[in-house]
Amino acid sequence: MAHADKSLSKTARIVILTGAGISKESGLETFRDPDGIWARVRVEDVATPEAFARDPARVHAFYNARRQGLLSETVRPNAAHLALARLEAEWPGEVLLVTQNIDDLHERAGARNLIHMHGEISKALCTLCQDISPWRHDMDGTSQCPACGHTGTLRVNVVWFGETPFEMDRIYQALAKCDLFVSIGTSGNVYPAAGFVEEVRMANQGHTAELNLEPSEGHSLFAERIYGPASEVVPAYVQRLLQDGG
Repeated sequence: MAHADKSLSKTARIVILTGAGISKESGLETFRDPDGIWARVRVEDVATPEAFARDPARVHAFYNARRQGLLSETVRPNAAHLALARLEAEWPGEVLLVTQNIDDLHERAGARNLIHMHGEISKALCTLCQDISPWRHDMDGTSQCPACGHTGTLRVNVVWFGETPFEMDRIYQALAKCDLFVSIGTSGNVYPAAGFVEEVRMANQGHTAELNLEPSEGHSLFAERIYGPASEVVPAYVQRLLQDGG
C-alpha cells in the first residue's frame, strides 16, 4: 500500500474511472479475471461487429444472459457505488464518473454526472435509424425498434472490440484539467482507459490514486495506491476526501 498525502481544495475537479472490480461485489461476473467471462467465451464469437454479422442469434443470447443477471433481485449497488454517488452529491467541485462497466449500478446508487464509455447493456441501438432506447428484456432478430418500427435492426448498445468508446473527447478534456484522478476496480490492460493515468500525468499536476483489490498492470504510475475490497476502501477514501480534501 502506498499513500501520498495531498490535500485538495473543495473546488477541485475530480475524475473517477471504474471497472468491473467495483461491481463484482454486487454479484456480477468480471470479464478479465482468471475465472471471468472471457476465460469461457471467445471475444471473437460474441463481442465484435463481425461476430454479430456472422451469428446475431449467438450474440443476442450472450448479452441476454448478461442482462438477465443484472436484473436479478440479488444484484444491487454496493457500498462503493453508494460512496461515489455520495461524493458527487456532497463535493463542492465537479465530479465526473467514467465507467467501463455496462451495468446500471452507478445510476441505481444515485450517480448523475456519468459517462458509460463502453455503453449500456440495458439499452438497444437501432442500426438503421441510430435510435438508442431503454431495453430491459431479451432481444432477438424479431425485436422491433421503438423509434422506427423495423425489426431485425437492433443490437445491444455496448462498445464491441474494434469500435470506439463513447464520449472520448469529453473524457480527455476532463482528464486534462482534473485535480484528482482515481481509478477503481480496473485491470489496467484495456485501452484507452488504461492510459488515462498517463494522460493526467502528462497534462497537469493532478493527483492520481488507484483503489483496487490488487495492483493493476499500471499500478506504478499512480502516486497513491490502496488495495482491498471496493466496498471497504472506496467508502473510506470518499470519507477522507469529504472530511479534509485528501
